[in-house]
Amino acid sequence: MDDHYRKKTLAILVGGGPAPGINGVIRSVTIEAINSGLTVYGIFEGFEHLSRGDSTHFRELKIEDVSRIHYTGGSILYTSRVNPAKSKEMLDATLKSLTQLSVDYLITIGGDDTATSAYKIDQLAKGQIQVAHVPKTIDNDLPLPGNMPTFGYQTARDFGFRIVQSLMLDAATTRRWYYVVSMGRKAGHLALGIGKAAGATLTIIGEEFRNTTISFETVCDILEASIIKRMSQGNPYGVAILAEGIITRIDQNELMNHPYVNLEKDLHGNIRLSEVDIGRITKDEVRRRLRERGINVTIVNKDIGYELRCADPIPYDCEYTQDLGYAAVRYLLDDNSGAIVTVDKGSLIPIKFEDIINSEGRISTREADVDSDSYQVARKYMIRLEKSDFDELKNVARLALIGNMKTEEFIEKFKYLTNDPPVKNKPAG
Repeated sequence: MDDHYRKKTLAILVGGGPAPGINGVIRSVTIEAINSGLTVYGIFEGFEHLSRGDSTHFRELKIEDVSRIHYTGGSILYTSRVNPAKSKEMLDATLKSLTQLSVDYLITIGGDDTATSAYKIDQLAKGQIQVAHVPKTIDNDLPLPGNMPTFGYQTARDFGFRIVQSLMLDAATTRRWYYVVSMGRKAGHLALGIGKAAGATLTIIGEEFRNTTISFETVCDILEASIIKRMSQGNPYGVAILAEGIITRIDQNELMNHPYVNLEKDLHGNIRLSEVDIGRITKDEVRRRLRERGINVTIVNKDIGYELRCADPIPYDCEYTQDLGYAAVRYLLDDNSGAIVTVDKGSLIPIKFEDIINSEGRISTREADVDSDSYQVARKYMIRLEKSDFDELKNVARLALIGNMKTEEFIEKFKYLTNDPPVKNKPAG
């Protein structure tokens, strides 16, 4: 058959960590593409095999294969973190594999790493393959228009909210504290979203320290002070949410020498931040401090993240992913390429890769805005030391008494937490 009349092929793949709603995008893309006269190939395990020049790991998708998968979590195409943008050889092999499959259109689903890979493939293909990317991450850290969430975030927040809601009741029942660490490699959206919705006692995110390198002691000071303030209110229990990204803000040299931290290093001598259990080490340190002053508090650390990633999507993400999948196909069939596909206020808004690629050749990430009204509301409902706690000496004296400390000692140790960012002013000289 003349190539001009060849039925065109669209390939779809998933990269990065799972997020609720992936199957909804796969379903939406497949149905719209087939209804538009295309053949659809689902590529298994992201770029894992393509980047090695292996084009055999795929299946042709039919409408009956996908018609009801949008209710379910996970990915029927699986996923992989393999990043072909790491080398020219891997990129070349990926393009060769896609060419062997006679792929005309490629839709990638993933976060910033997968988006960067899609950008590199689009550049290399030079129009031979038209590329669109559907943004996905429970971290909600991609710069979408109108502050739209990334798909999967709302479901992850909903699932995390229910876990924290249950833990808060357990904390009140058993009179203990929980330190809950939430996923969020670079941004605190998920931790803050869960903590604010659930009414957690406090939430700590990396962004509140702005661009300052902080001490591990500062994080522990915030947590310890909140325990003392809660005790002063007659409540010896609570739930603190910690964004895992806090660890990237802490002085690595201090962590290296901390007795509660067992750090692994890579071949270059750098600390493996992913191996630092921020929930456990803060628990151990805060509990040690309080016990030294005769205060016994039960603290339990718990990580949530993997439980959220493959949850069945809530209706919001079922609907949202249908819009995104449809928009990605229409964008490509309108003879476009090289963009992240977003939907805002019901309208398709493609964002060209080159408009959001930073100087390092990567997609910029969106951090939580600690100057926003929304964040200020969240802070108002947390139990943390505030400037007003230091206005009256008798109030400070009461907090110090509960913490088994001298008033001057309490002020010296904790007053700096009311600074923005909470960093101790170094003495002059």
